[in-house]
Amino acid sequence: MKREPGETAHGTTEIDTFSTTGKRAESKPEKSHLALDRLTRQAGITINGNNPWDIQVRDERFYEAVLGKWSLGLGEAYMDGYWDCQQLDNCITRFLRSGLDGKALGWARLPLIFGVIQAKFRNLQSKKRAFQIGEQHYDTGNDLFENMLDSRLIYSCGYWENAHDLEQAQEDKLEMICRKLQLKTGEKLLDIGCGWGGLMAYAARQYGVEATGVTVSREQRQYALDHYKDLPLKIELSDYRDLQGKYDKIVSVGMFEHVGAKNYATFFNTAQRLLKDDGLFLLHTIGNASTTLGTDPWISKYIFPNSSIPSAVEITKALERRFLIEDWHNFGQDYDRTLMAWYDRFENAWPKISPKYGERFHRMWKYYLLCCAGFFRSRQGQLWQLVLTKRERTDTYRSLRPASLT
Repeated sequence: MKREPGETAHGTTEIDTFSTTGKRAESKPEKSHLALDRLTRQAGITINGNNPWDIQVRDERFYEAVLGKWSLGLGEAYMDGYWDCQQLDNCITRFLRSGLDGKALGWARLPLIFGVIQAKFRNLQSKKRAFQIGEQHYDTGNDLFENMLDSRLIYSCGYWENAHDLEQAQEDKLEMICRKLQLKTGEKLLDIGCGWGGLMAYAARQYGVEATGVTVSREQRQYALDHYKDLPLKIELSDYRDLQGKYDKIVSVGMFEHVGAKNYATFFNTAQRLLKDDGLFLLHTIGNASTTLGTDPWISKYIFPNSSIPSAVEITKALERRFLIEDWHNFGQDYDRTLMAWYDRFENAWPKISPKYGERFHRMWKYYLLCCAGFFRSRQGQLWQLVLTKRERTDTYRSLRPASLT
């Protein structure tokens, strides 16, 4: 195709004239590139720089993607191979520590604004939408998670104070949860968001409890049914709002992030209804250092649809007149190490599982794990364990601290 004078290969017209001052006028693409470079430099990130955390542009469409859709465009551009980074986790850490996630330019703010509007005016975690997260994320494939997680498939933050590997970190976390719950033989335990059943199986074997778990993932439920036939476990494919019965202890690990602020009251009302008056409820959840509406657009689109990370203010407000807080334990920095362990296992297993998933999935999953590591390393992400009781409980609760596990 014949180009007009001054037209580029992409069909845009270059501005290559001189102003009345005699200086070369910058083209619109040049201006946008410079604006983005100036912005990233605020985080110590240089585009095409020499540091291992610097962004290396492989395709000029990177600029259009980021300037058009900001964090959503950044993630999609990485999936498409438009840019690379030797230390992606450190790049994202710097990005978040500097607050660049909230400094989108022009039209790039639209995905962020749309996410806020959705979160404010729609119930993205309604019962009708409850199974979407299971279908899109947790049903991705048990082989993927078996190659990434520990032997029990515990898909939440490990506890690393005394651990030297992922397996021990997750076992220590399970033991800590069971001790915080003061589990006793014969008690009935409810696990809201039970995953592949690893916590229930541990509690049944080590503490002699009968456990009921609820999940929205068919793959998770089938795995638990296949692997724990010898244990007194019941696994339901159901939304938490439909649960019935009474339980001595309740636990929820890594599920509250899918509840949503519009449903916090319903969630805690449900737990209050299900828990015996003298029982204990342990809530293990990711937390946000500040209150935000909506979630990162890329994470919401590709990894965790309808997710919402709570702040401390949101949790305490929802707990008022429902539960007392007996203990609040933060070990968010351990999630960085957990995610890096998952990433190492995923990368080591990739040659084996790559034919099933393909390279674009590889880049998507890598971006997910390393960005989340950066989220916790920046301290924007927290990890909280709360022990909650009803006012009717008369026994004094003594907080368990990790040193007592050794």
